[in-house]
Amino acid sequence: MESKTEMRNRPSIGDIGGWLFGLLLLIVGILNMVLVHPVPGVAYLLISLVYFPPANAYFRRKLGFPVPLILKIILGVVLFLFTFGVSDLGDMIDKL
Repeated sequence: MESKTEMRNRPSIGDIGGWLFGLLLLIVGILNMVLVHPVPGVAYLLISLVYFPPANAYFRRKLGFPVPLILKIILGVVLFLFTFGVSDLGDMIDKL
């Protein structure tokens, strides 16, 4: 049987999803900076911070509440629709 401290140290599905989605947005931001324009790239880099668990804990301490999951999901869907639908990066990926 696991102790309570061992259970707290195990990452949750939300933490793993946050790291994966944050890294994905970070990569899209770097690609935008290199291939398209620095402004949307920097915006993606800053928005990716919302998804990383340590940054979420920082926001929780400073704001008094975490960024709601539904807001993260809506933001993620909008960002990916924008990236692959109307941005120049989506057009570059289509040409490959």
